[in-house]
Amino acid sequence: MKKTRSVLTASPEYRQFIVDLKSRVLSARISAARAVNRDLILLYWDIGRGIVEKQQALGWGESVVEMVAADLRRAFPQMTGFSPRNVWDMRRLYATYTAPEFLAQAVRGNDRGIPNPILRQAVAKLGGDKKRPIGAAKFPEPKGMEFLPQLVAEIPWGHHRLILDKIAAPAALLYYLRATAQFGWSRNVLLNQIKAGAYERAVTEKKTHNFPLALPEYLAEQAEETLKSSYNLEFLGIRREVLERELEDRLIERLRDFILELGYGFCFVGRQHRLTLGKKEYFIDLLFYHRFLKALVAFELKACSFEPEHAGKMDFYLNLLNDKERAPEDNPSIGIILCAEKDDIEVEYALKTKRNPIGVAEYRLQSKLPVELKGKLPTARQLSDAVRAALPAPKVFSH
Repeated sequence: MKKTRSVLTASPEYRQFIVDLKSRVLSARISAARAVNRDLILLYWDIGRGIVEKQQALGWGESVVEMVAADLRRAFPQMTGFSPRNVWDMRRLYATYTAPEFLAQAVRGNDRGIPNPILRQAVAKLGGDKKRPIGAAKFPEPKGMEFLPQLVAEIPWGHHRLILDKIAAPAALLYYLRATAQFGWSRNVLLNQIKAGAYERAVTEKKTHNFPLALPEYLAEQAEETLKSSYNLEFLGIRREVLERELEDRLIERLRDFILELGYGFCFVGRQHRLTLGKKEYFIDLLFYHRFLKALVAFELKACSFEPEHAGKMDFYLNLLNDKERAPEDNPSIGIILCAEKDDIEVEYALKTKRNPIGVAEYRLQSKLPVELKGKLPTARQLSDAVRAALPAPKVFSH
């Protein structure tokens, strides 16, 4: 006997069936959009490659870019994307990512020799797929660099243009390519990460920790890559001094943004995570698990300058975590102390005798003044004095 529509829609099995179908449709749409993006980027890559190689082989000048754009618009009037600027960007895409400096950086992974998982993944993909990208037979890639189109195709065109407009250094280019592909950054998030100096804070700026003393070499390198020199918490919207508990509350409210700032692989476990020893209780401000380090990561928030006793307290917490909650297959737990300010020498001495891996980083609630403007803008005191001087003198009344 057939069931009526009202009976079916009221059925929990039918409702779950529709939920599953919606999920499948959404997944298919996302996959289709990614496939379209990959084909589009590979097309742009081949157009840029063709222009560059013809210029090199036949001595064509820069005017060929405008000619190509005009001819493609005439041939495909229904297609967008063949404006002169866009075709120039196609040429720039290929020329930038096949420049010797970038290729050397890509093969090396980064300037510290850490392997690049995205590149390995791209090579593996290409090895399992013998199909050549569009136009590859006509314009073969440099030997050993066949993975490049696959790597570049992971990222939408608008993201590429943003990266190429904002970034010049090969190591920074590679960092933002990898991060965008790994984290799935939107264009706005990518722009904010560039403006906040994510590459500098993750790679080039000095980091303070004792990882080489407390971890095996291979794990110390991975942990060092995970740590940032400072953490940008502007997304909290705080413009004043704040208590530690309020800072913790705001971070929990904006947990997604905080995890985005921490980086790839962090999984939230809990706040004020309870540990016991005998009859006493202890609480870790924020506890995470890192999927790739395979380690618990404890965060302590300090709304003040770093003090040596902070390292001792964290070392104690890590001992408890390792003894009571670390799984047999996990690596040693890691501690990160987030503080308003730190003195690197003081941190170095405080961590020298600690046997657990601990990193210390500053957090920023507001953007720092650009280096080129330091000393050129008036201080708050100078502004206040200038305002007072500009005010008319008070009138004096006599009786």
